[in-house]
Amino acid sequence: MAAGSDHGLKRIVWKRIKDTIIADCKKSEVWKILILDPFTTKLLASCCKMSDLMEERITIVEDLYKSREPVPEMKAIYFMTPTSKCVDAFIADFKPKPKYKSAYVYFTDYCPDDLFNSMKLYCARYIRVCKEINISFLPQEAQVFTCDNPGAFRRIYSPHSQDKRRTLETLADQLVTLCATLNENPGVRYKNDSNMVNAQTLAELVDNKLARHYELDDPEKKKKKTPAQLLIVERGFDPVSPILHELTYQAMAYDLVDIQNDTYRYRSKDGSEKEALLSEDDMLWVKLRHRHIAEAIEQIPKMVKEISASKKQPDGKITISNLAQMMKKMPSFRKQLNEKTIHLQLAEDCMKHFANNVEKLCKAEQDLAVGSDADGAKVKDPMRTLLPVLLNPYSKHDKIRAVLLYIFSLNGTTDENLNKFIQHVKIEDEREFILNWKELGVSIISSPSFFSRKPSRRDRSQEETYNLSRWTPVIKDVMEDAVDNKLDTKEWPHQSECPAAWNGSGAVSARQRNKTISQDDRRTGSRLIIFVIGGITYSEMRCAYEVTQAVKSCEVIVGSSHILTPTSLLEDIKALSKGPMETFTIE
Repeated sequence: MAAGSDHGLKRIVWKRIKDTIIADCKKSEVWKILILDPFTTKLLASCCKMSDLMEERITIVEDLYKSREPVPEMKAIYFMTPTSKCVDAFIADFKPKPKYKSAYVYFTDYCPDDLFNSMKLYCARYIRVCKEINISFLPQEAQVFTCDNPGAFRRIYSPHSQDKRRTLETLADQLVTLCATLNENPGVRYKNDSNMVNAQTLAELVDNKLARHYELDDPEKKKKKTPAQLLIVERGFDPVSPILHELTYQAMAYDLVDIQNDTYRYRSKDGSEKEALLSEDDMLWVKLRHRHIAEAIEQIPKMVKEISASKKQPDGKITISNLAQMMKKMPSFRKQLNEKTIHLQLAEDCMKHFANNVEKLCKAEQDLAVGSDADGAKVKDPMRTLLPVLLNPYSKHDKIRAVLLYIFSLNGTTDENLNKFIQHVKIEDEREFILNWKELGVSIISSPSFFSRKPSRRDRSQEETYNLSRWTPVIKDVMEDAVDNKLDTKEWPHQSECPAAWNGSGAVSARQRNKTISQDDRRTGSRLIIFVIGGITYSEMRCAYEVTQAVKSCEVIVGSSHILTPTSLLEDIKALSKGPMETFTIE
């Protein structure tokens, strides 16, 4: 197995696939064809490699929707989502003439009766196995999952959407499969906010569907609540974190560099175009992704020197046995050096952007977000902090981000001020970038009668931070309070409670660099799962790892419909005004 898949969610998902799909098919020693739809293709790619499948006697991987040559002597494994499009494509493979000797069918989730009956009607004689394996989420990283549904943002928050309820139902189904895969039946809680009611709706849906799932799974032995909590929040609960310029390596790279589908494209020294996949198979990426860019820049050259030094023979003598040893190690050296080269280039790209304009922006952004400057002095007039940004030749998006941080810092601004900002930034025809935040329950225009108390934050004044990285995502406070069993029950009502109180050992700051805890040590503790409706940021993903490392009693897993960047979120916010929307379908 790939190194990055050896732990966490990816390992758990791959083990489940092996224990169900692969184990069933191993009963016969024949090589088989694996047929996938777009979602299951992504799912398998996230947790295994082609070489892993080859080891399990799967010789060909095919696309369910593409035209394929019949191979009547071979058995086919179908791993697909339970949609009419997938089932129709499956039936077409066996009607009127079968393409394969027999079919082993596995659905990611519960298959509706009408679809199951259609398959039975046309293909019963060819189906050897038909199972639901309950994995309809993507394990993005060791402690991060997504529902692979960026479109959910618009369907939930657009005033023109006809499909909010159905979208929340689908997300709830996906969350249930996550809990089932982790073998958890968690207590469910949600962030209570009169401006954000989707969290409560989703909490109710998940709790009901979890109960139904475990009843269907084993009616004789109803699964009791496990010592896990599932917290559900909406994107509007912290509008600051997705807008700030982050200076930790992963978050910074995805914000400033054009990285598409986790693929970084760059030019090598000889001018040729190259690309690299940023994944957990790259151990250097795993080591560096949550480090501040200053630390990453310092670490990468040191690692290059270590690799180069380890290639040299200590005594300088080259014997046949030494040469044979060196030849064996060369592919590994080459891979490690290649990783270092990629990260030298990527870190350099980040720093170019930083030197050009981000460094100056960061001070103003941090002051607005935190409400005080680097010396701890309170920002008395946020407008004085914002004006230099508006008067300098920054990009339109950067100015919009600064304006939004000003508005968030005051819980809204006046119509008059807002119109001035819109003229300054020259977005008269694109004011939706700012105004549409109201659809997320975020105050943009403040009314004289409206008084909003800013949520109290954990005191982090004693933590070591970089001056331009003083902001801590609100979700980290939530994680630490949850582990400490300090979440207010009015702010975080229980949809259902987990049995025992949490054995929180005190979620001390992760920046104090506690002893690293192995994945297996945490297996005996509790799990905290946090789901953000409307997208999660890379800085919030980092918090899950920091809190998990800082406490011995709990593993934190975070997820959302999708992962967002500041640019993608702003474009999604702007698009909320578009309408009317098409009806809801899942491919």
